[in-house]
Amino acid sequence: MCAGAAFAGGGLRINGMDAHAVPGIDAVVAADAVPGVYAVVAADAAPGIDAVVAADAAPGVNAVVAAHPVPGIDAVVAADAMPGVGALWQVRATSDLSDSLRTKSYTIRLHDTISFELKLVLDAQEKPLYYYRNIFTPVCLTGECKPVYINLYWDLLGNYQRFDFPPGEILTKADHKPFKQEDYEKLQGILANPGSIFGELLITDLTAPGTENLSDSADGKTGATPKKLKSEVIEGAVYTCFTLWHLANGAVKQEMEKITAQYESPALLHRFMQPGNHHYQYWAMERVINPKGIVRKGFEQDVQQVMTGDNLFTARHALQKVAPAFFSGDAMQRWLWGWYLKASYPLQNAILKKLTEVTLGDTLSGKLAGVLTASNNEQFKLMLAALAAQRQLSPKTQLQLAKHLQDPGPGDAASIHAVLKRFKPSAEVKTQIQQYEKNTL
Repeated sequence: MCAGAAFAGGGLRINGMDAHAVPGIDAVVAADAVPGVYAVVAADAAPGIDAVVAADAAPGVNAVVAAHPVPGIDAVVAADAMPGVGALWQVRATSDLSDSLRTKSYTIRLHDTISFELKLVLDAQEKPLYYYRNIFTPVCLTGECKPVYINLYWDLLGNYQRFDFPPGEILTKADHKPFKQEDYEKLQGILANPGSIFGELLITDLTAPGTENLSDSADGKTGATPKKLKSEVIEGAVYTCFTLWHLANGAVKQEMEKITAQYESPALLHRFMQPGNHHYQYWAMERVINPKGIVRKGFEQDVQQVMTGDNLFTARHALQKVAPAFFSGDAMQRWLWGWYLKASYPLQNAILKKLTEVTLGDTLSGKLAGVLTASNNEQFKLMLAALAAQRQLSPKTQLQLAKHLQDPGPGDAASIHAVLKRFKPSAEVKTQIQQYEKNTL
């Protein structure tokens, strides 16, 4: 409420009028009863409105409606409250949150010139959930475009997720034409693309050279849209797209990462390792797998879950990041073979390449030798390379390989022969090698 407004209640008299003199209205101050204020209606002046200060209640302000005029809105300052601004919405942090959630506010300062409030939403157990920001911004440098009121949401690492609006707010294009549903859908795609061309451009790049005096091409601002932008923007809303993209994908991302790092704990890391957000998984893996590839105790199953997940890229990253010793032991290698059989072809190849670094037990080396010649040429070579990388192969595995010398199928008998010659063979294997050499050499 602005300074100078007066209220009455419970028998208090103002200008001779009793409180509740009018049903549902606690007080009325009228006709300059307070200098510079023409009228104040307080306490339920209208359903859901606690107070109205009208007609020059404050310099340059024609009206103030305070205390929840619209659900979730603390205040509206209307009609030139700020130069070139028709209304300023101040949205409560908890306006759209359930009782089990709360918010924590952070004042973010960027480049020593920009300051704004960022909200972190937490659950009842104080676990961080996501960030959001209530934004008012003009989209044209000269202020000639309509201001934008929008709420942006990010995950805990500052990756843009979605947008929505305060009640009654929309986006408009040139000539104040409202966005259509397909425009909002396209905007979501633009904001969700951190690799957008907007990241390489300055605001001065949004107008094609030589067209500065043309009109009706970019948010009602003069200048034609360069051809390279047309396929990546909403026609008539170039400046809106540019401004919102930089708000969603700018330096604020690093600030969110810093805040989230303060909440790092085993519980948070376990949560981040779960499927659903690959950004979280990469971030957590950097913290539970050290530079030598050693997995932090207690996170082994989390890493295995990432490996067997649906995301090829996070699965391959986990596979390549862990030390070969992660796959030591018969039980782990049985699990590894089961994973291999169910994995996609690209991931199977990545697993086979990893096996050249792993000391194979009898079970896994036998599995490879058993399916060697039933594999295609690419995987035949990868499997054989994994076997050849071992210091020693068991007599059983060597015998499996030796049998392929007589019927290599799609495999290469000469390659198998070369591998067998590297190891100390049993008498039976040695006989098969000699027979192969007699028939081919």
